[in-house]
Amino acid sequence: MNRKLHVKDLDVGGSRVLTRVDFNVPLKDGRITDDTRIRSALPTIRSIVERGGRAVLMSHLGRPKGEPSEALRMRPVGERLSEVLGRPVAVAPDCVGPEAEETVRALADGDVVLLENLRFHAEEKKNDPGFAAKLAGLGDLYVNDAFGTAHRAHASTVGAALHFESRALGFLMEAELEALSRVTDSPTAPYIAILGGAKVSDKIGVIENLMPKTDGLLVGGGMGFTFLKARGGQVGDSLLEEDSVDLAREILDRAAASGKEFLLPTDVLAAPGLGGDEQPRRLPSDEIPSGMQGLDIGPATVGAFAERIGQANTIVWNGPMGVFEDPRFSGGTFAVATAVADRTALGAFSVVGGGDSAAAVKQAGLADRVSHVSTGGGASLEFLEGKELPAVAALSDDNA
Repeated sequence: MNRKLHVKDLDVGGSRVLTRVDFNVPLKDGRITDDTRIRSALPTIRSIVERGGRAVLMSHLGRPKGEPSEALRMRPVGERLSEVLGRPVAVAPDCVGPEAEETVRALADGDVVLLENLRFHAEEKKNDPGFAAKLAGLGDLYVNDAFGTAHRAHASTVGAALHFESRALGFLMEAELEALSRVTDSPTAPYIAILGGAKVSDKIGVIENLMPKTDGLLVGGGMGFTFLKARGGQVGDSLLEEDSVDLAREILDRAAASGKEFLLPTDVLAAPGLGGDEQPRRLPSDEIPSGMQGLDIGPATVGAFAERIGQANTIVWNGPMGVFEDPRFSGGTFAVATAVADRTALGAFSVVGGGDSAAAVKQAGLADRVSHVSTGGGASLEFLEGKELPAVAALSDDNA
């Protein structure tokens, strides 16, 4: 990947810096329950305002379906940002139009404004040229620090950016790209990839891209059962993608032919389903009877996975090992998180993909004991697949 122009390289003094951030934070009863994404943007915002720039921040929040929603207005986000930033943050009544323009016009050097929810306008997700031009009219310089939306070619991430001569990345975007590039471009062996989550089809691209680079893949979660079925195992009522079984068999054959370790669960914790409070039974992973579902990896698998993780110098993890939201089935995911954290403490470089993996590592209290936890689930997945991220491609190369 070409080195990109950085916000710290821009002469921001007196300029309106249109900045895409990812403030898509969880809300409950109008209150923010996790402000990680807001705090993650602080270095970039401070870099702008402390050098006399005027920060014009834009973000989406939730899924308002292209029209205003009172429950998804940006005001609570602006209030929280003001608290953690330690300076006032104006919240514009819209993200385009006369009122937004007036709010931005009133800014002085060092001021911050947060535009209203981008997705109140259907044109944002459509990358509508007219909407993108209106957004671009609110800035003199462009910065993107929203890695979580970097895989989307939306008006705020691509269309508006292309109106500017100087299009820079922020500190969070830089950290994400550096960490993910390290595990895809220059990993230190032994290199282990841990993959979980529900579907094989969601991770095919990651497996295809990482298999030649890794020394082994450890596969758990719901996707593991498609591979177990491909090996001829009985998986009962466990999550299964019937139309991916042949592909899973092909991947297993390829791994064997290339001498790559492809470790699947040998035991699972199973139950009739998630509805009741029945205690799980430990079963061989390939002998799950009808009426039972594998919902977590078992203790023997935990031991085998932990042993491999304990030998690795580079670790990438994307996807939980089971239904960790239920305490009965969280043990496998949390044990893997602990093994990754312990190995990181001994010098390994570890990256946890966003989404459920990031949530699990935070829930286990181990987020600060791994090298990098991504803020973008879909974006990190596409990067690990080897795909170009549209919002990153839209940024200026650093030719210095």
